[in-house]
Amino acid sequence: MNQYLIVSINVGKPSTLYTDGQEIQTGIVKRPVHAPVHLKTLNFEGDGQADLVHHGGADKAVCVYPHDHYVYWENDLKLTLSPGAFGENLTVKGLTEDKVHIGDIFQLGEAVVQVSQPRQPCFKLAKRYGIKELPLKFQTTGFTGYYFRVLQEGIVRERDALSLLEEHPMKRSVQYANTIMHHDKKNREGIEMLLNVDALSANWRATFEKRLQGIEPDASKRLEG
Repeated sequence: MNQYLIVSINVGKPSTLYTDGQEIQTGIVKRPVHAPVHLKTLNFEGDGQADLVHHGGADKAVCVYPHDHYVYWENDLKLTLSPGAFGENLTVKGLTEDKVHIGDIFQLGEAVVQVSQPRQPCFKLAKRYGIKELPLKFQTTGFTGYYFRVLQEGIVRERDALSLLEEHPMKRSVQYANTIMHHDKKNREGIEMLLNVDALSANWRATFEKRLQGIEPDASKRLEG
């Protein structure tokens, strides 16, 4: 059984971020928790999102980010980063976007979770660090992280491993989904392949279906605010 280290479990309720003379309500500031925490259908206990239109929901219950990318970002951004730096609920080691597939199912403590979609970085990352181009950097590199939906609720502990229970038979990686969404947008075959993955989130499914109709959603508001 493939097992992956949980570096940190991170939660945080929405708070006010003061930046560029503005007040922004955001749940991007997460802190590590060291006590057992209950993972529910929509989130970890003690966690929350400010913008429930674009964040949260069953398909985006748990945000995951590979700790493997931290060195890259520390060098690129000239920052020292701690687990949870990018607003993720789980900081994991070894499970990068090229190694995990849409629909893969994992044991997470007592809970069972499934990969639903890549993360789409938004402007609040930029606001947190004062780096306007940061969301686009995430998107361009493909170092986006991804989301889990919760198939079975349960208690998760810091010492628990993330264990692969079932690899999705179509084996469409998060990296591949990012490529089709952001770089190879006219790859109709690739879009149709991803639409055939039953576990793909409703949000990404809707975007790909619109693209097949010749409608390209405007990402500027997500990236720039």
